[in-house]
Amino acid sequence: MENMFRLMDHDQELTNSRCIWVNGPVIVGAGPSGLATAACLREQNVPFVVLERADCIASLWQKRTYDRLKLHLPKQFCQLPKMPFPESFPEYPTKRQFIDYLESYATKFEINPKFNECVQTARFDETSGLWRVKTVSNTESTRSEVEYICRWLVVATGENAERVMPEIEGLSEFSGEVIHACDYKSGEKFAGKKVLVVGCGNSGMEVSLDLANHFAKPSLVVRSSVHVMPREVMGKSTFELAMKMLKWLPLWLVDKLLLLLSWIVLGNIEKYGLKRPEMGPMELKSVKGKTPVLDIGAIEKIRSGKIDVVPGVKRFNGNRVELVNGEQLDVDSVVLATGYRSNVPYWLQESEFFAKNGFPKTAIGNSGWKGRTGLYAVGFTRRGLSGASMDAVKIAQDIGSVWKLETKQPTKRSTASLRRCISQQF
Repeated sequence: MENMFRLMDHDQELTNSRCIWVNGPVIVGAGPSGLATAACLREQNVPFVVLERADCIASLWQKRTYDRLKLHLPKQFCQLPKMPFPESFPEYPTKRQFIDYLESYATKFEINPKFNECVQTARFDETSGLWRVKTVSNTESTRSEVEYICRWLVVATGENAERVMPEIEGLSEFSGEVIHACDYKSGEKFAGKKVLVVGCGNSGMEVSLDLANHFAKPSLVVRSSVHVMPREVMGKSTFELAMKMLKWLPLWLVDKLLLLLSWIVLGNIEKYGLKRPEMGPMELKSVKGKTPVLDIGAIEKIRSGKIDVVPGVKRFNGNRVELVNGEQLDVDSVVLATGYRSNVPYWLQESEFFAKNGFPKTAIGNSGWKGRTGLYAVGFTRRGLSGASMDAVKIAQDIGSVWKLETKQPTKRSTASLRRCISQQF
């Protein structure tokens, strides 16, 4: 507590801004990872504050996804801790159903994020032994700055915080429409148009499929090797089959069986320009965190010629694009399905736990959730929603054990305790 007073005395320049002491952890991000962590903390009776730069929970799902999106994995692998999906939901819930589930989840666990609060900086103060998280809140008429002081900081901004915009010669001068996949909603307005889709991950494949279904003429850019797997084999989830086999068989054998099943269902996809990596799909996911593409119909469109697969882009020239093989295409629009990146390096002033790419240095696997000095990360282990849920449980248990030991609080649920550091002395 003495350190807290020293901290306040040192920062009298903040008198024109609010400074808030959080009696528990600050969670940055109100997506599925942040919500899962908050719910687990609630069950541990640990108060918390969730900061969210958008005006809603799960803003990626609500504002930056296309209309036809469904969960790529069965719902049992995507549910958050302490609350399964409703039984009435299909095996692969729609975007709207998943958002409804998350909103019900937040209501059940009394999670009320502070919306429109964008974190500018977060750093650990060695003198006080506390985290200092500065935010800016912009509303229609006011701009306010707040500094949150807390003992624990949970980074839950995830792997997909910012879109990746590729640098391609001539793209800025392209005469047609250029959008990122996060701004793509439906292929309806592209009917009859020639659309270049740059990127062959799950988003690129599904956008191409949606364009073909709406009678557009998509060309899918496949620059490097990619594993494409059927979403289901004989009515069973391919992912679920892989998880079951991994309990009994070595990884290399599981990969060979998965590739055999893919060949049986999809045929030889390499003749369509989809070259497979040398490393097997599960090994590639384990070692490099690269997720296989789960096919939901794009391969059939490629086979029938309704989706054209082309190699990498060399440059744009007017409304034409030159490919690396010298071929030139006339295109009306471009959709950049070039993925996302972490934004952690832009605001977290820390280099021991997080690497320059915005991921924990041990992000792949089971050890990327806890750093030093009360710093945690959730949703960065490249294991999807199930991985984020496991991280959330561990983080809440870790913080909860310390909290209960030091406070010896009763078992009733706690709500976040906020104090104004300057205007309200303890």
